[in-house]
Parts: sequence; C-alpha cells; structure tokens
Amino acid sequence: MPDTVNPASATPVSDRLRATGNFNSAWNEMAELDPVWLEKFLDMAMTPIAAGLIDPKIYEFLAIAVDASCTHLYAPGVRRHIRKALELGATREEILAVLQCVSVLGIHSCALGVPILVEELAAREAQKRSTKR
Repeated sequence: MPDTVNPASATPVSDRLRATGNFNSAWNEMAELDPVWLEKFLDMAMTPIAAGLIDPKIYEFLAIAVDASCTHLYAPGVRRHIRKALELGATREEILAVLQCVSVLGIHSCALGVPILVEELAAREAQKRSTKR
C-alpha cells in the first residue's frame, strides 16, 4: 500500500507553526490524541491573520492580551508576541497599553470578593451584637 497522507488528516497549520517555532508545546498531547481537531482549531485561530483581515501588529496585540491575561498567563507566548510586535514597529507605549488594558480582567476578583467581604463583615458584626445581649 502506498505511503500517502489522507487529506482529511493532514496538519499543514500545525506543521507550519512547528517549523516557525510558534507551536505551543502545551498542544503536544492534543496533537497526539486528536491531530485533526487541533488542526481545525489552529486553522480557525489563524484565519484572520492568514486572510489579511487583521493588521499583523493588531494581531500581535490581541495575542499579547490573550497570553498575558489572568486566565492564561502564558509567558512564552507573551514574549514571542511582544518580540513580533516590536519587529512590526509597535512602540513600548502601545504594548504597555495592551498590558494595562488586559490587567483590568483581574478587577473582577475585587468586584466579586469585596461585596462578599462587606456582607460577611456585617454578618459578623450583627452576630457579635446579638451575643452581647
């Protein structure tokens, strides 16, 4: 039987990302378990830049924001995308603005936690008052 690749299971996007050093090693297990799914995911994620729909520098800003977000915290990606943004002419101020914008995601911890703290402090104070009677 000839050694041919089934077009449905080919992974050109993954292969290209590996060749350019842009393949996230965290994807290795998914690439082994379901390379077709990963390929479709990466193809979808890469479509805006590959189709020229987003300016490359803006794409790097978006990638920095995602990788630096408190829900992701992927330092190798932040480094890679900052480096690429600088190569594309981004300024220190632009990249800092992206990081400052994405830092606002963390404010939700306070938005959730502070009202609960206030409620619990009030409940504790009410309990103290009722036990003093």
